[in-house]
Amino acid sequence: MKSAVWQASIQKIADGIRRRVLAHTLAWNGGYLSQACSSAEIFATLYGRILKLQSLDKPIIPERFHETPKTGMPAMTGINYNGGGLPDCDSFILSPAQYALVLYAALIETGRMDETGMAEYNRDGSTVEMIGAEHSPGMEVTTGSLGQGISQAAGIAWARRTKGEPGRVVMLMSDGECQSGEFWEAVQAMSFHRLGNMLIYVDVNGYQCDGPVSSVMNLEPFDKRLKAFGANVHCIDGHNIKKLADLGSKPLGDAPTFVLCRTDPCRGMAILGKRHPKYHYVRFANAAEKAEYQELYDALTR
Repeated sequence: MKSAVWQASIQKIADGIRRRVLAHTLAWNGGYLSQACSSAEIFATLYGRILKLQSLDKPIIPERFHETPKTGMPAMTGINYNGGGLPDCDSFILSPAQYALVLYAALIETGRMDETGMAEYNRDGSTVEMIGAEHSPGMEVTTGSLGQGISQAAGIAWARRTKGEPGRVVMLMSDGECQSGEFWEAVQAMSFHRLGNMLIYVDVNGYQCDGPVSSVMNLEPFDKRLKAFGANVHCIDGHNIKKLADLGSKPLGDAPTFVLCRTDPCRGMAILGKRHPKYHYVRFANAAEKAEYQELYDALTR
């Protein structure tokens, strides 16, 4: 397939992710909208080009909890939306679980989750949780507090390498969670144990719950810090689909690879700029504000 053709296909998925998350935000009077704006191309490229996944006969309809989880019950896991645990398939670990809404949209746009599943979002008894856990669509583990997911991913990568599995561990992180001490301890361990089967994309949109990342705890020079810990590091425009895909196809080395994706939390929705610097969660203040976002959605769907 010609480069321009597949890139256009991936961009269509990314645009669909943004529209779907915006529609959900309007319907629920709130949502993680800026995360969709900044990471849509990353998710679209991961699921449309980078990840080696198990093929599905049809989109999966999310299960509901039939009773309180207990020992002996069949495992309910989001891995079935990805590689299903097959040795040749990649593992996908989403570290910032509040991005779950964006992940669900990506699964729908790529034909891996039935779109009716979105109606189950954050409802009692549903696996389509607001903050994704190991039973949620596309989630393979519960990543806990921000910054913990990378330690789990490292453990999985180590186990997969020990078993001789060719599948990689591909991860998506947010920049704010990289402030934690556990993150840096994990990077040090990953480099020491030469976990070259790890590929980590970081959504560096510059903002977190409490405002700009640089004002909460500055990470810069982020790339140089990671290199000092022994990682391979690439800095790219996180909306550049070709660059995202090219780095996802590089052969495995002997060190973990980080792709720092500089992104815009208002990408495709300039109206979000009015909220600066509080982008973390969109909740409409009044009917007039919601009407502005409805007008945006109408324009995007014409």
